[in-house]
Amino acid sequence: MTASKIIFGAGCFWGVEATFRRIKGVTNVICGYSGGHTVNPTYTAVCTGTTGHIEVVLVEYDSTDISIENLLDKFWNCHDPTTQNRQGPDIGEQYRSVIFYFTPEQEKSAKEFKDKLQTSKRWKDPIVTEILPAGQFYVAEEYHQDYFTKHGIY
Repeated sequence: MTASKIIFGAGCFWGVEATFRRIKGVTNVICGYSGGHTVNPTYTAVCTGTTGHIEVVLVEYDSTDISIENLLDKFWNCHDPTTQNRQGPDIGEQYRSVIFYFTPEQEKSAKEFKDKLQTSKRWKDPIVTEILPAGQFYVAEEYHQDYFTKHGIY
């Protein structure tokens, strides 16, 4: 097993977490916050839009079972990467589309995949997904973890 990790922001972390939990090769998914300037942010604080943090999921995976390209494909298919600070009814900078990478290979794959999608004209508007180096990740409150399972949605 080759343990790897990447962080995705694609709107409310509940749906993103549920999407990645069901993928073969993904070993763990954790809801959390990243990309901001506040230490130990809470959900309430993040929702104010003053922390700079994004609702994200830390995806841990076995890179011998699933490729980064497959994960990127799932990422871009689970949300609209052309809407700035919004996914569906969720509005605010905490819902922006972002990939936080841990390795140069992840960065390269994410940028190439984004460029390929942009030139494919799959979406009429430009892709606004940010691709940034991973920084501090803060685990979200327990009630956010595995939310859909806890509430009988999946």
